[in-house]
Amino acid sequence: MEPVEVNRADVLEGLPHGFLGRRGGVSEGDVAGLNVGHGAGDEPERVARNRALAAGAVLPGARLVTVYQVHSADCVTAGADLWPEADRPHADAIVTDRPGLLLGILTADCAPVLFADREAGVVGAAHAGWKGAIGGVTDATIAAMEKLGARRESIAAAVGPCIARASYEVDEGFRDRFVADHPVNACCFDEGRPGHYQFDLEAYVLGRLRGAGIGSVQGLRLDTYSAPQQFFSFRRATHRSEASYGRQMSLIGLP
Repeated sequence: MEPVEVNRADVLEGLPHGFLGRRGGVSEGDVAGLNVGHGAGDEPERVARNRALAAGAVLPGARLVTVYQVHSADCVTAGADLWPEADRPHADAIVTDRPGLLLGILTADCAPVLFADREAGVVGAAHAGWKGAIGGVTDATIAAMEKLGARRESIAAAVGPCIARASYEVDEGFRDRFVADHPVNACCFDEGRPGHYQFDLEAYVLGRLRGAGIGSVQGLRLDTYSAPQQFFSFRRATHRSEASYGRQMSLIGLP
């Protein structure tokens, strides 16, 4: 078994964090590698083993905290009283100021975003699909961090592996929804075949972060769709008519 691959962001240097892919892990078949998604049709024992490997690659000994992701703009706070795995809150972002907790977000083309205010000792993780992104999931994460003492000008945020502009074709109605929200969003779309556009999800999320006053932002520019040996991708699996698709995990915590 190959080792777990951990992609890290310069703006989060020195903090336990990582954007993982499919390398490492024990799953087989269409979801071979480090699949951490229970909804992928994988054996539960393999998913549990992969999650342990993922957490151990970033912050050994920490307690992994996840949510039941629903493409919302909702954020929850992980505090002293944590929810059981079987009763995870429906949300798409988590924040904490508790050492020893490791926040995990699952993706398979959507954008994972990791946040940290080193001075305040507050971290966050968000799942930004297009619905959550335009709905304000990153804004909700920032607001929740501020309630724990963070300051947005001191927050660093990184956007990890997600589907890239060249791989993400959308129709005109999709583009119109974003442009109607704010005309500046037109810069995130390139014209494609008639009636279609190529959408840059990472650029959109980075723009939301900068617009919110975040002190330091970074995009890793890693395309999940075009790297089948490195990342899982919902859209790629769909185009290939594969029976299932895996999920990768992005993690951040406080030691």
